[in-house]
Amino acid sequence: MPRTITISVPVADLDKSKAFYAALGFVSNPQCSGDGAALMVWSETISVMLLAHDKWRTFTTRPIPPSTSSEYALNISCDSREHVDAMNKAAGEYGGIADVNPVQDHGFMYGRDFTDPDGHVWGAMWMDASAMPAS
Repeated sequence: MPRTITISVPVADLDKSKAFYAALGFVSNPQCSGDGAALMVWSETISVMLLAHDKWRTFTTRPIPPSTSSEYALNISCDSREHVDAMNKAAGEYGGIADVNPVQDHGFMYGRDFTDPDGHVWGAMWMDASAMPAS
């Protein structure tokens, strides 16, 4: 069995967040959704579990951080520079903040950071490993 990762995030508006992640290219898994939760699949091994605040609070008593804070940044790979740009654009159009950090362009690697509607930081990145500098 391959190792997988499911990232659970608290969201204020489940429907808005589902639309946001779908616009980025995630696919909803209805078998694992419902009752204040929605599983959004990025790949065979990476998924995001969106949890409405009430549902989130059934898992932990820790406070939900404000949308202006950053505990972490999650980075996901894209097939091309154009895919990075399209994801960043969709983030801005669906309630997130596009280019929340400066664009990173190193020639062989390109990345743009954005937030989802709840302030979770995501980085879309593309890399051509064959073009990496030797040092």
